[in-house]
Amino acid sequence: MAGNREFVYRRLHSLLGVIPIGIFVMQHLIVNHYATEGVESFNKAANFMGNLPFRYVLETVIIYLPILFHAIYGLYIAFTAKNNASQYGFFRNWMFLLQRVSGVITLIFITWHVWETRIAAAFGNEVNFQMMQDILSSPFMFGFYVVGIISAIFHFANGLWSFLVSWGITVSPRSQVISTYVTIVIFLALSFVGVTTLLAFV
Repeated sequence: MAGNREFVYRRLHSLLGVIPIGIFVMQHLIVNHYATEGVESFNKAANFMGNLPFRYVLETVIIYLPILFHAIYGLYIAFTAKNNASQYGFFRNWMFLLQRVSGVITLIFITWHVWETRIAAAFGNEVNFQMMQDILSSPFMFGFYVVGIISAIFHFANGLWSFLVSWGITVSPRSQVISTYVTIVIFLALSFVGVTTLLAFV
């Protein structure tokens, strides 16, 4: 019974990492990328997202609750997993280890980012270009955001590879090699979007 429950939890954890969390990550990066087109463009996009109908319900059901479960169970996996990258050094073993490390970094980053933006907005501060510009004016915070965003993107892209395997979509070695290259391209493309967005604020 415990084994079956663990199997279901791991499948749910994997699924939520892609749908809806992964989709939200991509959407969030794309919306924020409007900063590269100027202050007005970003503020317009941020205002649109901030005034969606039933926003708080959508955020709770589609974002916060899935992230909460994914984070809690992810920490359990991270601290109970047997990492053997140093012993074997195979590419996938290193990806296994980096997935756990990037997950912890991403959790720290998301918690801080929500505190600086969503919680601040709840106290009357507007989430706009100026807010992000003020946050990223500190070299330390800029570096923190670069590391946090790249960690989140890596965690999503590499997690997508694992999702395809665990859900039986990429079964053959060839399909897994192809999905490796696809997820690397996704990682590089989204990292470019994320970093260029940060540079637009400074």
